[in-house]
Amino acid sequence: MAMIKINTFFTSLMILLAFFGVAVGGTVHKVGDSSGWTIMGVNYKAWASSRTFQVGDSLVFEYNNGFQVGDSLVFEYNNGFHDVTEVSHNDFQLCEPSKPLARYHTGSDTIIPGHCDIGQKLQILVLPASLGPVAAPVPGRVR
Repeated sequence: MAMIKINTFFTSLMILLAFFGVAVGGTVHKVGDSSGWTIMGVNYKAWASSRTFQVGDSLVFEYNNGFQVGDSLVFEYNNGFHDVTEVSHNDFQLCEPSKPLARYHTGSDTIIPGHCDIGQKLQILVLPASLGPVAAPVPGRVR
């Protein structure tokens, strides 16, 4: 009985994953191209303006982290000293966090440790999905 439930679960999971892959589709964009996601001299505004982003596309942030495939990365911080701040478009442009739309303090959110001020930020315009069906991204088709 337990074996039937496990097989049914995995079959359902595979169908869901297959559907999700077809439904998502789109182009995979490697942020920063060969430089990746770094604080060292990449103009992310120019990078983003040189591409067209559509609903269903994916962004890949590659960075030199010294980890191996299969390792897990957990981002934790001391929420007594740091937080995650959501800001308006204008405040994003100015790296101005003093009038936040929201502030998160869980200790396990994504953080920006001063990199915004030195240009490591990304803003993209996402256009509606194309009218035709979109195939799942092909491995290696990274722009």
